[in-house]
Amino acid sequence: MTLDKEVMDALVQARHSDPFAVLGQHIIRQDSKTSVVVRAFVPGTQNMYVRSGVNGAVQPMQMLHADGFFEAVFPRRKKLFPYTLISEDHDGNQHEFEDPYRFPPALSDFDLHLFGEGNFFRMYEKFGAHVMEMDGVSGVHFAVWAPNAERVSLIGACNGWDGRRYPMRLHPGVGVWEIFIPGLGEGEIYKYEIRTRDGHLRIKSDPLAFRSELRPATASIVHTIDQFTWNDEDWLQQRRSASVTDAPLAIYEVHPGSWRRVPHEDNRPLTYRELAHELADYVKSMGYTHVELMPITEHPFDGSWGYQTTGYYAPTSRYGTPDDFKYFVDYMHKNNIGVILDWVPAHFPKDDFALRRFDGTALYEHEDPRQGEHPDWGTLIFNYGRNEVRNFLIANALFWFDEYHIDGLRVDAVASMLYLDYSREEGQWIPNKYGGRENLDAIDFLKKLNETVYEAHPDIMMIAEESTSWPAVSRPVYLGGLGFGLKWNMGWMNDFLEYIEYDPIHRKYHQNLLTFGLLYAFTENFVLVLSHDEVVHGKKALLDKMPGDLWQKFANLRAAYGFMYGHPGKKLLFMGGEFGQWQEWQHDQSLDWHLLEYKEHQGLQQYVRDLNRLYRQTPALWQKDFTGDGFQWIDFQDAENSIISFIRRGNDPDDFVVVVCNFTPVPRFNYKVGVPAPGHYAELLNSDSEHYAGGNIGNFGGVDSTDDACHGFPHSIRIAIPPLATIFFKKT
Repeated sequence: MTLDKEVMDALVQARHSDPFAVLGQHIIRQDSKTSVVVRAFVPGTQNMYVRSGVNGAVQPMQMLHADGFFEAVFPRRKKLFPYTLISEDHDGNQHEFEDPYRFPPALSDFDLHLFGEGNFFRMYEKFGAHVMEMDGVSGVHFAVWAPNAERVSLIGACNGWDGRRYPMRLHPGVGVWEIFIPGLGEGEIYKYEIRTRDGHLRIKSDPLAFRSELRPATASIVHTIDQFTWNDEDWLQQRRSASVTDAPLAIYEVHPGSWRRVPHEDNRPLTYRELAHELADYVKSMGYTHVELMPITEHPFDGSWGYQTTGYYAPTSRYGTPDDFKYFVDYMHKNNIGVILDWVPAHFPKDDFALRRFDGTALYEHEDPRQGEHPDWGTLIFNYGRNEVRNFLIANALFWFDEYHIDGLRVDAVASMLYLDYSREEGQWIPNKYGGRENLDAIDFLKKLNETVYEAHPDIMMIAEESTSWPAVSRPVYLGGLGFGLKWNMGWMNDFLEYIEYDPIHRKYHQNLLTFGLLYAFTENFVLVLSHDEVVHGKKALLDKMPGDLWQKFANLRAAYGFMYGHPGKKLLFMGGEFGQWQEWQHDQSLDWHLLEYKEHQGLQQYVRDLNRLYRQTPALWQKDFTGDGFQWIDFQDAENSIISFIRRGNDPDDFVVVVCNFTPVPRFNYKVGVPAPGHYAELLNSDSEHYAGGNIGNFGGVDSTDDACHGFPHSIRIAIPPLATIFFKKT
C-alpha cells in the first residue's frame, strides 16, 4: 500500500479536502524506484481494473478498503499515461469509464485571480456546469465558490447522490472547487454536497446553474446556454442607434404567471412560447414600446412573485426551458417590443438549498443580523463588501444582457440597499465607518454595476426602483451619481394616487399634490409608474380607488392616465390597469379579461391604446422628458375648479402640445387658456369621447386662437372642458 491509512480513511469518510492529491494517477517513489500508481474510490464495487491506453492491457487493482478504495501500482512506468477504469459489481457485470481524477483543472490562474479581486465579469462562462471536452473526452465541468468548506462533492443521479463519490478539487486562497465528470451531458440533474468545518453536511443547488428543476424540486440541471439561434439582429441594431432618454418609452408591466391562464387545462399559466405570441400581439395592438416582466429568475415560492430569488442565472422552469425564454425575448424583438426584467440584487431568501450559509458560514450574506437580515421581508442581505459577492451579482446582470439579449434591468429595492437603517429601529443597525447610515459598500457596488454594464452595453437601460430622495440616482458616476439611466418616480406616484383618490369636492385643497412633482421632475431621469405594488394588499385596483359612481370612476381613471401621459417622464402601467380590472391583482389567477364584454372597460382599453398611439407619434411628449425646457405651466393655480394646464415641447420649439385636465365632475364651457402662438388648435385626444364610453363633450375637432392675452401668453383659446377629463391640443 502506497498510502497512509489515515489519508485513505479521510477520503473514504468524505473528509479529505484534496482528493486529487490521492485519487487518479500519480508518480511515486517506492523502494528508491519511480513508479506510477492509479487509485480509485468507487463505493459498492466488487473489483476494479485499469486499462492502459485505448484497447491496452488490463491490470487488476488491489482493494485497500472494504468501502471501495482500490489501488494499482505500475512499477515499470516512469511517466503518466492515458487509462480508463473498469468496475465490476457482485454479479460480474463490468462498466468501463473515464476517471474524473485524471483530468487537469479547467480554471486558469488568471480566472481565479480575476474572481478573487471581483473582476471576473464573465464568470458564468467557467463557473456552474458546462458541457465540454477535455483531452478529447466529452463530459461536464463543474465549478463553485465555497471557501470555508472542508470538502465539496458533486452529487446527482450520476453517482446515486453519494457525496463520497465525486469530491472536487480545491483551489486554495480563492476557495473555488472544480471537477470534470466524463460521460455526463445535457439535462443531468445535480447538486453540491458541502461538508462544513464543523462536520455538518449541506446540500446546495448551484448558484450559477442555467436551469433548475420545477418547484418544489430544487436540483440544478446541466444546460448548454449557447444553442439557441437568435433572429433579432435588426432589433439590436435599431437599439444601438437609439437613445433611451429622447425616445418614447411606454412600458407594460407583466407578471407572466397571471397575465392570462388556460382555464380548460387546470388553469395553468402560459408557457414562455405561448406567452410570446399572445403578449406580443396584445402589446402591439395596445401601442406599448416595452414589456417589463416581474422576476423570472428561479424562485421556490409563488407568493413571492419572483422577488425572492434562489436561481439568479436560471429562468424559472414554471413556464419552460431557458431556450423557451430566449424564444420569448427573440419573438418580442422581432415584433419591435423591448424586454425589461425585474432584478433583485438586494436580498435573497433563507431557503436552505440555496445561498443561505452556503458553505456553513455567512458567505453571501452578513453574519450579524443587524447587517445581514431584512426585517420586512424575512430575507438575507448580500454582503457587498466581499469581492466575490459583487462579482457574482455584476456578472449576473451582464449575463442577462449577453445571453438573453435583455433590453433593461429594473433594479428592485434600491432604497433598502442604500441605507443601513432601512426599516430598522435604533439599535438594530450598525453605522458605517464614519458613523453614518449610508451603506458605503452597497453604494460602491451600484456604481461599479452600472459602470460595468453600460461599458459593455451602452444601449440598454438600468432602472432604479428607489423611493427616497437620494440625489443623482440617474446621473453618471463620474458626476457623483449612482450611474443608473432611469429612476422610478415613487414620489409622483404616491402624491398623484393620494390626489386622485380624494372626492372631487375636496381636491381643490390638495392641488399641490398634482404640482409638487414638477419642482423636482428634472433632477432625475424619471419613469412615471402605476405598478403592481399599488394594486395589492388592500390598496384596491386602480379603478376601484377612484371616487364616485360607476361613470365617475371610469372618467376619473381616464383623466388620470391622460395627466400621466402629458406629464414629463417615461411611462409604466401594470397589466389590468389598461382595461379597468376591478379586483386586486392575484398572482395565482388570470386577469379578468371577461370584463371586456362591457362597453366601459372596452372604452378604457381603447383610450389607453389611443394614448399610447398619440404618445408615440408626438415627439413633444417624450423628446425632452428630462429637461426643463420641455415643460411649461400655463396655469396651475385654478385650484377652485381643480383644473391645470401646461405645455409640452420637443426639440422643435414650434412643436408643442397643450394639455388641459379637469379633475371635477363639472363641465366648463368657454374656458379660457393662454397659448404661445396663434393658429388652429386641433383636439388630438379627449378622454370624454364617446369612443371611450364618455359623455362626448368636446370642441368639434379643435378651436382657433385669438389675440386675447391670457396666463402670460399673447394668445388664448376658449374651450369646452368635459367633466373629469384630460384633453390634448396641438397647433396646426
